[in-house]
Amino acid sequence: MSAPPSSAPPTSTAASVMPRHWTPEQALAVFECLQALRRALWSAYGPEVQQAWREQLVPDGPPPEFDPDEPF
Repeated sequence: MSAPPSSAPPTSTAASVMPRHWTPEQALAVFECLQALRRALWSAYGPEVQQAWREQLVPDGPPPEFDPDEPF
């Protein structure tokens, strides 16, 4: 028999919607399914995902003007 779920508050929005009644075995099965899905998505869309990630990291505009006399 597994231990009862902890009553600690969730630390993220995703954690707040997670079922707290799963057994460790059920949680592992979901984790493994998500890992398989991640691998399949990467195999199908890896380069496109990398490019989309790079585009998100690029600043929208030029950097702010640098004034060496301005205090921190």
